Amino acid sequence: MSFLRRHLLLAAAATAFGLATNVYAADPAKTNLTLGATAGYNYDVLKLAIAPQLEKEGYKVRLVEFNDYVQPNMALAQGALDANLFQHIAYLNRFKEDQKLDLTDLVQSTTAPMGVYSESITSLADLPDGARVTLPNDPSNLARALQLLVQQKLITVKADADPLRVSERDVEQNSKNLKFVPIEAAQLPRTLGDAAIAIVPGNFATSAGLKFTSALALEVPPVNYQQVVAVRAADVDTPWAKDIKQAFGTPYFKEVLDKEFPGYTRPAALQ
Repeated sequence: MSFLRRHLLLAAAATAFGLATNVYAADPAKTNLTLGATAGYNYDVLKLAIAPQLEKEGYKVRLVEFNDYVQPNMALAQGALDANLFQHIAYLNRFKEDQKLDLTDLVQSTTAPMGVYSESITSLADLPDGARVTLPNDPSNLARALQLLVQQKLITVKADADPLRVSERDVEQNSKNLKFVPIEAAQLPRTLGDAAIAIVPGNFATSAGLKFTSALALEVPPVNYQQVVAVRAADVDTPWAKDIKQAFGTPYFKEVLDKEFPGYTRPAALQ
């Protein structure tokens, strides 16, 4: 299908870790799983931490990479995917409501924090008056980016604004007269040469080679902004869905996070 960015059939391969054996045996009614994720760390979490466990239990896992925030849910709803990993619960809930899709969250994953990046300044205190600020154009991550600016005391928003749906219209005080330029999230790292600051979701920051240590500010994501695996609501209690869920809580999963994803926010089950 045209929305599938890249297919990768993962073979069972040797890894640097000993795989945990407490994932269920493969569901005999469904041994082929197709999992989708956005480019960057979400895809890598599936590739390094989840697919090897499922394959050890007898599943054949195909990973599909996406570069936007719309097609992964549409592909899931249409049956092209069995599960996806790219979004937080706030985005999932709003998207499925707006699109009338019967999707649900299955399990929490690790989360890369949204960050403020710049090539022209080294501190937000140096942000000039009228600075151009690029930020995500999807409503949920736009709200998240504006809340990060609130945390950094660069703007204020209306007291009665829904924190999960804040937009530019809700900005009340903007003492530096910042100029907000919403951009497709995947393109935000490319705006660093033109914008004073870019507010980039963690997955697109890491896929572009940006380091969390170079960010001028990082969020501490609340539960509503932590990444989740989504499935169709009708599949949530299937054996294969339970296998996916359990794979996100094993010692092997934690070992991979420790080695490959230091500094990321951990799922509550691993706290």
